[in-house]
Amino acid sequence: MPDLSQEQREVAAAYGVATEYYDFHGTHVQVAEETITAVLAAMDVDVSSPAAAAAALRTRDEQRWVRMLPPCLVVQQGEHREIWVHVPAGAEVELWVGLENGGTRTGLTQIDRWVEPRLLADRMIGEATFELPADLPLGYHTLHARSAGMEASTTLAVTPPWLGLPPRLGERRTWGFAAQLYSVRSRGSWGVGDLTDLTDLSVWSASELGAGFVLVNPLHAAEPVAPMEPSPYLPSSRRFVNPLYLRVERIAEYVDLPPADRARVEQIAAETGRRLDELDAIDRNTSWTAKREALLLVHAVPRSAGREADFQGFLRREGQGLRDFATWSALAETYGNDFRSWPAELQDITSREVARFAEEHRQQIDLHLWLQWVTDEQLQNAQVKAVAAGMALGIMHDLAVGVHPGGADAWRLRHVYAQHVQVGAPPDAYSQVGQDWSQPPFRPDRLEELGYLPFRELLAAVLRHAGGVRVDHIIGLFRLWWIPAGGPASAGTYVRYDHEALIGILALEAYRAGAVVVGEDLGLVEPPVRDYLRSRGILGTSILWFELDDLGRPRPADEWRELCLASVTTHDLPPTAGYLAGDHIRLRHQLGRLAASLEVELAADEAERAAWLAEVHSRGLLPADASVEETVLALHRYLRLSPARLLCVSLADAVGDRRTQNQPGTTDEYPNWRVPLSGPDGTPLRLEDVFASTRVSALVESVRTP
Repeated sequence: MPDLSQEQREVAAAYGVATEYYDFHGTHVQVAEETITAVLAAMDVDVSSPAAAAAALRTRDEQRWVRMLPPCLVVQQGEHREIWVHVPAGAEVELWVGLENGGTRTGLTQIDRWVEPRLLADRMIGEATFELPADLPLGYHTLHARSAGMEASTTLAVTPPWLGLPPRLGERRTWGFAAQLYSVRSRGSWGVGDLTDLTDLSVWSASELGAGFVLVNPLHAAEPVAPMEPSPYLPSSRRFVNPLYLRVERIAEYVDLPPADRARVEQIAAETGRRLDELDAIDRNTSWTAKREALLLVHAVPRSAGREADFQGFLRREGQGLRDFATWSALAETYGNDFRSWPAELQDITSREVARFAEEHRQQIDLHLWLQWVTDEQLQNAQVKAVAAGMALGIMHDLAVGVHPGGADAWRLRHVYAQHVQVGAPPDAYSQVGQDWSQPPFRPDRLEELGYLPFRELLAAVLRHAGGVRVDHIIGLFRLWWIPAGGPASAGTYVRYDHEALIGILALEAYRAGAVVVGEDLGLVEPPVRDYLRSRGILGTSILWFELDDLGRPRPADEWRELCLASVTTHDLPPTAGYLAGDHIRLRHQLGRLAASLEVELAADEAERAAWLAEVHSRGLLPADASVEETVLALHRYLRLSPARLLCVSLADAVGDRRTQNQPGTTDEYPNWRVPLSGPDGTPLRLEDVFASTRVSALVESVRTP
């Protein structure tokens, strides 16, 4: 492949685009020129020739000098941070901070430092250096500058240097269930586990079993009409919630339904239950189609004065972002779930045609505004009930990496997402051709220019009714694998983000919510990343099967991290009973995903499992000739030997399920995210069965601290 020019390399470095990296074998890889060109083009940077690259480099440098202030500042509280200010050469400059709470800080100290002025557009621009006060309060403030009749301002975020665990947890360790909520169905569900099921699971596990949290899959918004994307990790919006999880009968206005409408809702519920309750699959489309008909009837019920005031307050708090989401939802009902197939004039959120549609479809848009409000209510109730039942944390939500390329966020924030590229993962041991997640990435430059507002808003929304958040693929806050559209997943490269800004904002939002942050830091992770996360009080993730030392041997439990969420398995593997049988290897073989023969892969997997079982046996936890159930118990007892502050039990493990929820690197080849919670024999279970299970109680006892 042709070598990159020096100018191209410098531009790539300026925009955080890697021109080389090390793969999972440790082999040095030079990124192809066409990949670098395509990735930079997605950020509106032309490096198609050395001359174009040289011009792009000049433009990048001049952009900094044209600015009076940096586009955004994110600092740690107590940190001494110097900032530059660009003003006409020799001019005086005044700086002050407008505090989030309404106060003002003046008298910022100027540092005596000479920087050579620059000539830009026939004007000499000088650079002054100031020091920010180290004692600014936490929050989002505004830094102002005034000089020679000009003014500028920028966002100044002051973030906690350390987050850690909420003080209410003290020095205690706690445990909780991990559940794929859609799979946890009760007699009252409409074929899909819902927020009432989450509330009941939380209250029961807290009051009866002493759980401190329940970790659920992402509850982000999906499409408003069938067909719905089954993966909770490919949502339409990360900021808003999927109303599929509503329990219709728990909406306040349900009690005021006219008798005929009440009878119709009861009929819909009964018919849906008969169709879906015993089905060995999660049928979101049927459930939502039925539920939506019922919700239309409830939406038509007049609200009391107090309820209307509550609704209007919710709309004010959520602002234009919610209205844009509701507009997209109404448009999707009319033109389809992927905005890229809409008429061209409707693909632009700022167009007159979109404004005209919104005016003509106010009632339809109001429905989607209302759906978010009542869903938010049920989310709030789940968290309040969980904490009231004794949970130290309550509900721990999951934050997906990105969004559907044709969904609501990609439409309403189109200028923030890079075009003609998508996010994925390079080849690794689990997907040796790489992974393409088909998601558009945030542009690092646009995030900075907007003061990270889109990121702040989605974090605040996810944490609003939560005691914690699990950040899927948290290494994406450091660097993401960008793949040029149309190319294979292996033909991508890494793009770096300002991780200090993103992690700082994540810590600030979690601090305000009183929540813990767990980063899913598995897979290919640069060595400094885990150190940095630990230094900011962000917990890591430890999966027993993946906890290996530098020689590939099981890492003894007492050498695990204290600041982590530890579990035996994860949703990307079969439940432990299935893993012990090698189900994941056979499944990958059936799907053509193995690099070697089935026999070779099974032998290697058996050797890895045998090493772990020998380690557990050496601790006196695993009897000889143990049954599968006894082995699962022993593996969970082993977690208790670690210093990990949070222990996690898969609800699937607790009931003896064997089937995996997701096979990475596949879509329709396997029913990903559509497998109901089932017992050891594969028979679907109801939540009521879980409550009565002695098997569940036994597994929980294995992780509870005596």
